[in-house]
Amino acid sequence: MGELELGQRIKEKRLSRQLTLKQLAEMVGCSDAHISQIERGRASPSIATLKKIAAALQSKITDFFNDGEDDEPVVMTPENRKTLTLSRWNARIQSLVKNAKDKRMQPFFTTIQPGGGSHGSYQHVGEEFGIVLKGEMSLEVKGTKYTVHQFESFYYDSNDPHSWSNDTDKETVVIWVVSPPSF
Repeated sequence: MGELELGQRIKEKRLSRQLTLKQLAEMVGCSDAHISQIERGRASPSIATLKKIAAALQSKITDFFNDGEDDEPVVMTPENRKTLTLSRWNARIQSLVKNAKDKRMQPFFTTIQPGGGSHGSYQHVGEEFGIVLKGEMSLEVKGTKYTVHQFESFYYDSNDPHSWSNDTDKETVVIWVVSPPSF
């Protein structure tokens, strides 16, 4: 999925909730021109902005990427993972479950390229756990920056402002779990 398809899904959800661009922009805290650019696929939102859009539309980020299939396999093969990615993030976030609806946690297989990351702090209800399988990542929670190395794990309250990035010149791979599903 690219920026254009994401933008179309956001627009569909906005229209189904009978919101104008201006109303959604006010709820998100940005300009209506920026929302319009996102909807037309001309701007790539940060995770923080996309999280605010999803909350304003009473959705989760994964709802914009979900194809609507509800059948959950017991075993999920790599080729069946739903990928969440936008060029601005420079990261590929793959859901390790087909649909997080009615689940208590949401696991991801995340590959972060050099320079990739959330590009801004965000927060939401819940908790997050992860383990770095390859490389290292920077994690900031409540203004404190941590470096998480290969095979080290992290855990924090998602209600606290947090951001993440790969500040190295090598790819980083992380297994990430969000509970409850809110991404």
